[in-house]
Amino acid sequence: MGAIGLRSIYGRARDVLESIHFGGLTFRDLTRPEPRRVVYILSAIVNYLHFRHEKLALLNPIAEEFSSVDERLPEGKARIAELQKVKENHASKEQMDEPAVQQLQAEVNALKQKIQEYNTKQLALRGRAKSIDEKKEGILAKISQADFELMKRSQENSKLLSKIVQSPEKFQKNLEEKKGVRDELKTLEKMAMHKVQDKTNALEMYTKVCEKLSKHLSKIDALHETSTSAKASEKEVKALKAKISDQSLEMKTLHIKADEWRSKVHETEDRLKAKEKEKDQRIGENKQKMAALKSEAESELNCLADRERETEEKVAKAADLRSQADAVGAAGRKKREEIFATFGQVCEMANLYLDGIDRSAREVDEASMTIIGQCVASCDDMA
Repeated sequence: MGAIGLRSIYGRARDVLESIHFGGLTFRDLTRPEPRRVVYILSAIVNYLHFRHEKLALLNPIAEEFSSVDERLPEGKARIAELQKVKENHASKEQMDEPAVQQLQAEVNALKQKIQEYNTKQLALRGRAKSIDEKKEGILAKISQADFELMKRSQENSKLLSKIVQSPEKFQKNLEEKKGVRDELKTLEKMAMHKVQDKTNALEMYTKVCEKLSKHLSKIDALHETSTSAKASEKEVKALKAKISDQSLEMKTLHIKADEWRSKVHETEDRLKAKEKEKDQRIGENKQKMAALKSEAESELNCLADRERETEEKVAKAADLRSQADAVGAAGRKKREEIFATFGQVCEMANLYLDGIDRSAREVDEASMTIIGQCVASCDDMA
């Protein structure tokens, strides 16, 4: 069983050294180590430890980067969710406001058409008002002319009154003339009164037309105000659309960043899968080697059993040589104890080396498993 244990230790040591690309270990290095060979093997192990330390130093920034990514990932997700919520709110508001916008657009178009109609009507009314003003000026000129003629007639009447004499015939004649003049003046006064009445009626009509024009102008001003408010609402709608487009661009940039992180995660997953595959291959090779060593140990055990039977037969046949064999056996036991003591020291040193190598392998596996766990957690969070 001591030889089998030594064989297993040798197999483990050889596998570990082959895993670090050192294939020069022999069974003699364990049974009868040479100082030069021990220094050579230890230097290979120390070089591997330095190489491992450098690789871990290179992997630590990557692990820290992934840890910072895990820390920033909830913030990015919260920001994406917030922007998605804002986008949905804007979309819902836009959908809710779309009928009102369409209605406002239709009202604006109708108001624009009405404004054009009112503008044409206003131009026509201005032409009519101009013609009415011209007629008014003509009527006022006629009124002033009639007043002038009335004044002239009154002056003539006063002159005629001054020329009246005391003779009855002349007085009767003058009276008849005055009656004729008075009748003529009354007819002229009636004509003037009719003209004044016509002018007042025309003025009333002009004032009514002016009031209607002022009402139309107030309506046109109200329509202008509604059109300006509609234009302001159109500007607000355009500003909201521009804001939504800016937020959609931000969402696109965030989606691009998320895709980049997903691609990085996929790359790390591929690398980890390749490492796992390589590890599985090494484990399979080690299992094959262990099976070969087990079969070899079983064959050696069978050989030892055969030798033991042969030895028993020889001991039975050579009873007379038992004393010599006992002496030789005592010497052999002493030598074997010395060999076992040396072998125990070598085994302790080999176990220390193997424990250090196993510890380093476990640290590498733990680092790779932490990176795999971080990548899987980030992938789950992204999903």
